Amino acid sequence: MSIPPPPGPQQPPGPYAPQQPHPAWGPPPYGAYPRQPAVNGVAIAALVLGILCFLPAVGLVLGLIALGQIKRKGERGKGLAVAGSILSSVGLALWVVSLATGAAADFWQGFRDAARGEGTAFALAEGQCFNTPSGSLEGVTYDVDEVPCAQEHDGEVFAAFDLPGGRYPGDDEITRVADDKCYALQDDYAMDGWALPADVDVYYLTPTPQSWRLGDREVTCLFGSTAEAGTLTGSLRNDETTLDAHQLTYLKAARVLNTAMESEPDTEYVEDDLPGHQEWAGRVADALTEQAGMLREHTWPADAERPVADLVEDLDAAQKEWALAAESTDIDTFYEHYDKGYELIDPDKTVTAREALGLATTPPVYEEDAGAGGDGGESGGEGSGMQV
Repeated sequence: MSIPPPPGPQQPPGPYAPQQPHPAWGPPPYGAYPRQPAVNGVAIAALVLGILCFLPAVGLVLGLIALGQIKRKGERGKGLAVAGSILSSVGLALWVVSLATGAAADFWQGFRDAARGEGTAFALAEGQCFNTPSGSLEGVTYDVDEVPCAQEHDGEVFAAFDLPGGRYPGDDEITRVADDKCYALQDDYAMDGWALPADVDVYYLTPTPQSWRLGDREVTCLFGSTAEAGTLTGSLRNDETTLDAHQLTYLKAARVLNTAMESEPDTEYVEDDLPGHQEWAGRVADALTEQAGMLREHTWPADAERPVADLVEDLDAAQKEWALAAESTDIDTFYEHYDKGYELIDPDKTVTAREALGLATTPPVYEEDAGAGGDGGESGGEGSGMQV
């Protein structure tokens, strides 16, 4: 008995030819195609740092690390790592060149200009008042809060200047220069030293070693309170922007004498340097001649005519005594004329004229009153610095 062969495929009825089944479209089964290796993340970071030229040394290191990982793990991103390394190498070379050629100073200037916005120490300008986060004008700061001078504040800016270039001179040298220059510049902003409160002194903002390497050379001079946790209220400015023509003339004339008085020799006693003191007396005599001439030539308001005239008489008499002191041949003769001349320029003799002109009438008292005569006198003490 034979077994019949299995039946063949069924033929559709009618005249149609046999057809193949339609393929099934859709995703192939898992594992049908091989997966691509992942892109190395460190290579991406290296490329980003290389393009931005930000921390070029870091970008170069990351590029080298990425090449090692790619080789070991079989990851993609070799081109990214190579490109990042090259760009970072170029950026690092340019950075070194910029430091060597001074181009970093241009970078710093651009940074400082960009930083001159509200809330930074670089934004401070002459006439502005501010508070510091700590309430102190000593230490290191960057953030400040600018406030109206009419409100309570920690400091008031009165001047700024740039230090010469070169290597960082050190904190002590910067402090010395800032101290000398800021004390000299304060008279341009606060022309009437009598109007400064007793607890006000000079402070300054100076570059740090780090900012110096980027080209920062600016010193900002400011007024602050010497009292513990002390503050200021109201502007201390008295110059061409706040004074009238009569007040300006009087203060400019007074400055002539003050400058001469502050040039006294450093020796403690006349006996230690009689020639030096004779030269100084000659400078004072010349200053008195100039001061009296400035006051005599100006046309004063009616209320101030007599007080100023009386002051000029004292200045003329003082000039004669200082001139004789300059011509003295021995110490006793010098002291004789020095004492008379000094008495004639006693600050109290200027109070009447000051009152008539609407100026402060209380002479300042300094801790170290070294030969301060006339209408001003020299400031005592040393300023304090804050770095930015």
